[in-house]
Amino acid sequence: MSAQRIALSPSPRSPALGWWIAIVVATLLAYFPALRAGFIWDDQPGHVTKPELRSLAGFARIWFEVGATQQYYPLLHSAFWVEHKLWGDAPFGYHLVNVLLHALSACLLGTCLRRLALPGAWFAAALFALHPVCVESVAWVSEQKNTLSTAFYLLAALAWLRFDAARRRRDYVVASCWFAAALLTKTVTATLPAALLILVWWQRGRIDGRRDVAPLAPWFAAGLAAGLFTAWVEHAQIGAQGGDFALGPLERILLAGRAAWFYFGKLIWPADLVFIYPRWTIDATQAWQWLFPLGIGAALAALWWARGRNRGPLAAVLFFGGTLSPALGFVNVFPFVYSYVADHFQYVACCGVLTLAAAGGARLLQSYSPALRGAVGMGVLATLGALTWQHASTYRDVFTLYRATLARNPACWMAHNNLAIALVDAGRATEALPHYEQALRHRPNYAEAENNFGYALTQLGRAADALSHLDRALSLKPHYAEAHNNRGAALMAIGRVADGIAAFAKAVRLNPKFALAHLNHGRALAASGRIAEAIPPLRTAVGLQPGFAEAHFYLAVACKQTGRDAEAERHMDLAVKLGFRR
Repeated sequence: MSAQRIALSPSPRSPALGWWIAIVVATLLAYFPALRAGFIWDDQPGHVTKPELRSLAGFARIWFEVGATQQYYPLLHSAFWVEHKLWGDAPFGYHLVNVLLHALSACLLGTCLRRLALPGAWFAAALFALHPVCVESVAWVSEQKNTLSTAFYLLAALAWLRFDAARRRRDYVVASCWFAAALLTKTVTATLPAALLILVWWQRGRIDGRRDVAPLAPWFAAGLAAGLFTAWVEHAQIGAQGGDFALGPLERILLAGRAAWFYFGKLIWPADLVFIYPRWTIDATQAWQWLFPLGIGAALAALWWARGRNRGPLAAVLFFGGTLSPALGFVNVFPFVYSYVADHFQYVACCGVLTLAAAGGARLLQSYSPALRGAVGMGVLATLGALTWQHASTYRDVFTLYRATLARNPACWMAHNNLAIALVDAGRATEALPHYEQALRHRPNYAEAENNFGYALTQLGRAADALSHLDRALSLKPHYAEAHNNRGAALMAIGRVADGIAAFAKAVRLNPKFALAHLNHGRALAASGRIAEAIPPLRTAVGLQPGFAEAHFYLAVACKQTGRDAEAERHMDLAVKLGFRR
């Protein structure tokens, strides 16, 4: 579009309210299977607020203690904290919020595009609302970081458009506050100021340093600081380091090129979407792998050459690639250990391509009758909505999700391991063993699977067999507190009480906040007749996790045996109130 056609105010004839209602209703219908879903993978305890953070003191820890939550996204975890106060551990509320946030983001996208007088603005919003690549972000509770941060991102963009039109300080402050909220929810939104400069270039064909760049300089600084801090957390706290992340500069260029084309392809043809995609082997000696970055270079050159006639396609592609850049492999993020690509990585970025598709479609069909245009549009949206319904159904529960993943990615060792964990938790440990074997076949030095395998065997009464797996886990990862704890349980089961006590003691030394290990240490001491020594670790367990019914029960028993009747009665009452059943 030419600069002369840009309008920064919505058309008075724009049926905005009707579009908002239609998008919300369509989104709720398409994501109805997700509303009935449960929690998966790291929803609990990774994101739904952990017991130790559910108090006001825990709320303060969310903001001021790095490591209190899985990632330092304090506004996200504050939202989860409030949600837990509203509906506790019931998954429906979290899913409903995620779906509504996605619908809100789609409506905000339409509002932004309408302010820019883009053809097909509301159709682009509907594409975003119903496209199945968004399912992973919407149907997975943990990805509320995406849906919430995107709403803040688009609110910041809208406020910026108002500021850019009138240059009022109030609008700038409002926009900056929304941007700060987005950063505190997920730092991938740090790409917003660059996206706004792309928008300025698309509108005017140039970027003015004083008018355009200077007001965004504080945003760039804040985004850079937040991004560097998140990269440090990924590396030091979450574990995005080691051999799985050892890519050289050339390999990272190859990865970025291949990933960008992968995401673009899934937008154009959203087939075979899967929770965990196969992990590619990146090899700079393979000539065919260089076709991906070379193809990107050729596409950018062609779009640059055509910019004189239409800057829109180049702007959309720059937005797409720039917004994707934090997930293209230039910096390490922990999910790369499973796969270099994931649908939720392109949640915001896909808006650029979908907007381009909607605008192009509107121009292509502008000479046809409204009835035909409406039929084509409804057909596209109905198809996408049906695909979204189908894909959202796979997120119903962990069993459905991981079996669907393994059907399309049989070598996914993470899915084998996580499915096995779910089977053990459901009392089906025998069914879990083949999945642990498969996980270890595809990833032989997988300490977590060895540990989990050992735990499952102990649950099946095969503690002697479990020890070889637990010892293997500890040889791979000597400071693995959970494996020491599980090894202690296996040792206790075969009558090696002294060795079991030592294993539990090692577990709590390695992780002083490991409530279950403190409980097991206390129980082991009590089982050996050292009742008085058992009380301190049992008290530590209930101190770390006040809602730990089993720990309250065993502390009550130990207190009763040592003549602490009042304390025993108090903890027994708490154990019963918390639902403990021996």
